[in-house]
Amino acid sequence: MPELSPEILRYVPPPPGGIATAQFSPHERELLDQINERIGAHQSLSDVIDFLAGATREISPCDRYSVAFVEEDGRRLVAHYTRASYEPLRLRPGYAEDLAGSSLEAVLNRGTPRLINDLERYLAARPQSRSTKVLIAEGVRSSMTCPLRVDDRIVGVLFRSARQPNAFDDHQVMLHLATADRLSQVVEKTWRIEQLDAANRAYFEMLGFVTHELKSPVASMLTEAGLLRDGYLGELNDEQRKHVDKITSRGDYLLKLIGDYLELSRLESGQFELNTRPDVDLVADVLEPALDIVAAQFNAQNMRISRAMPEKRPPVEVDPQQLKIVMINLLSNAAKYGRPDGEVRISATLADGHLRISVWNEGPGFPPEQRNRLFRKFSRLQTPELLKRKGTGVGLYTSWRIVSRHGGRMDARSEPGQWAEFSLEIPQPLQHSASADS
Repeated sequence: MPELSPEILRYVPPPPGGIATAQFSPHERELLDQINERIGAHQSLSDVIDFLAGATREISPCDRYSVAFVEEDGRRLVAHYTRASYEPLRLRPGYAEDLAGSSLEAVLNRGTPRLINDLERYLAARPQSRSTKVLIAEGVRSSMTCPLRVDDRIVGVLFRSARQPNAFDDHQVMLHLATADRLSQVVEKTWRIEQLDAANRAYFEMLGFVTHELKSPVASMLTEAGLLRDGYLGELNDEQRKHVDKITSRGDYLLKLIGDYLELSRLESGQFELNTRPDVDLVADVLEPALDIVAAQFNAQNMRISRAMPEKRPPVEVDPQQLKIVMINLLSNAAKYGRPDGEVRISATLADGHLRISVWNEGPGFPPEQRNRLFRKFSRLQTPELLKRKGTGVGLYTSWRIVSRHGGRMDARSEPGQWAEFSLEIPQPLQHSASADS
């Protein structure tokens, strides 16, 4: 990714010996002392952020103040607390952004504050940045970002934003960094609680889901098998075939369910390993085998499949088996959530050092406010149309994990009521340090 001009984006390294409070004015030092007092009084992170958002406007421009935590082994940043002087907020708590290829990645890797002087010029140079588009829509024009440290590890970032360009200078960056340093104690407590809550929630969601989803199909399959076993249906006739078809259908559902959870278990237990090759034929080794597996689902819905593949087929560097799992998930979702008799388009390109694949389908799509639910564990889109259709909330998350292990990114777009498109982008050649499990 090309370097941006310092007039647009700068990383401001902290002083080697740490930040000396003598460089701050008496009022600024008083503010830092007040932060310490509030933290010492065991105020919550939310309360401290409320205080900072208001009190610091006297000494530095501030229209937006927020905290985000690092999740998924450093691969994703999720917004948790936001206070702003305006409405409406578009980038709200719960908003998630992949870190691969972003300028925030350098903040976490280097532990260095980032200063964006002009978000509009930044977006022109980095048009793939979804969060920048959202912030500009809110009217934000400049931003400071500092890492939040707990025991020498970075667990999140502290954002301070203004609705005018070039709002911050190096002195204000140092003040922002000093504020972030003082927040470490309350951040650690909040961060640990968030992690425990997330783990506890995931456990009970899985337990409830498995109990609910497996109990009914297994009981029904046993009933149907009993009818055949006990001779109630006699020789197979049309009625019996219908029952056998039901057994087969439910068995297929269970196999898909079990496969999803086995794959997720491998990912979560640290047993996942990429077996990449530099000579993979994308069409022959990945796309066509995935299409063959999902073909019956498309045929059952009478869907039309169109392909846009490169005329020349240079080899790509991926794990073909894992990427095939991703494509099966994306194609299965297109069949499951697409419109009967509708069209599904599959496209693949290799250009500018990236492999890009997308799956587009006609169908109900999803509303923009539901986008943050995608690619998250056990999360399903909460719309009446989509909730009618069975799903595990696991396939897209597993796909995101696999693509992330390749150092890539996934995205989704939709026109509600018209279409949905899911895409992935993987650097070529792979950056092997990014693909390793931590």
